[in-house]
Amino acid sequence: MGAVSARLPVFPWDKLEPYKATASAHPDGIVDLSVGTPVDPVPALIQKALIEAADSPGYPTVWGTTELRDALTGWVGRRLGAVGVGHRNVLPVVGSKELVAWLPTQLGLGAGDKVAYPRLAYPTYEVGARLCGATPVVYDTETFAGDPAGADLDPAGLKLLWLNSPSNPTGRVLAKDELVRIVAWAREHGVLVFSDECYLELGWEAEPVSVLHPDVCGGTYEGIVAVHSLSKRSNLAGYRAAFLAGDEAVLGELLQIRKHGGMMTAAPVQAATVAALGDDVHVQEQRARYAARRAALRDALVKHGFRIEHSEASLYLWATRDEGCWETVEHLAGLGILVAPGDFYGEAGERFVRVAFTATDERVEAAVKRLG
Repeated sequence: MGAVSARLPVFPWDKLEPYKATASAHPDGIVDLSVGTPVDPVPALIQKALIEAADSPGYPTVWGTTELRDALTGWVGRRLGAVGVGHRNVLPVVGSKELVAWLPTQLGLGAGDKVAYPRLAYPTYEVGARLCGATPVVYDTETFAGDPAGADLDPAGLKLLWLNSPSNPTGRVLAKDELVRIVAWAREHGVLVFSDECYLELGWEAEPVSVLHPDVCGGTYEGIVAVHSLSKRSNLAGYRAAFLAGDEAVLGELLQIRKHGGMMTAAPVQAATVAALGDDVHVQEQRARYAARRAALRDALVKHGFRIEHSEASLYLWATRDEGCWETVEHLAGLGILVAPGDFYGEAGERFVRVAFTATDERVEAAVKRLG
């Protein structure tokens, strides 16, 4: 265990426990806005598909059923504007966090290789690099997106570049011209790009664009892969339903490795994914719920003295009172509200907190009253 602890950063959420206890002591109970986990029901048509596929005694395949691959390619074309996407361009995975954590290992990276990710980012990008012995390096999104060639990111030894748009935690969206510059730079230097787009259908003040859009990739998926999840858009975090789309050579290698590892999406979940990707109505209904919660919390936070930066997409508000993030966490815990400190996502977040708007309408209303 000591060797594992030496390789990995401290699991950050344990540090929140004392503040969770404080917030839980509020007479009206805790309002937990720290984790972006869905709380609304799984849409009925998805539950129905899962139940109808419940009698699945045999092993599923890693690549998924033909129906699943049809659903993946159809959605990628319809929703992302990607062209010419075939079955070899898609691959289901067992939730996107598993993929992020184990991708560098599955790509065969190790000592001497570098994995780059935004300096404000989901912690699992770093974990994935450390698990395989590669070197994690960070880049400043603003600088890099503006001029990759002039940014402080040395391509020597860089094998994997993570993009995250819309961003967790900041909600920043990479514009189309920024994506074009980054993809061109990566291809010039032979760097593989994985674009984490799990919040793409949750744009509020910007319209997120996929790295697979022809205006970005030039109609070829060489060296680029997009990561998508159904956890947020369809309330399926408990189903572990996600997939990759892009470079068929990269996905073909991953398919073989994942076959050896038995990394199979459960057959009922495959059927549920087909139903979920074939229906846009439930996505719009969920967006409307989140939009209302977002508006209420944003207004209340601003009136309470917060400044909101970025947050043009995703399920979070990136908020600051221009003080240390743990001071803010303590202040809000005293009101019975739990949020995530910004330094969980990198040192650059030390004066921010991440406020999720995934709580129920009743809990969001309680938070708004307490902030008022």
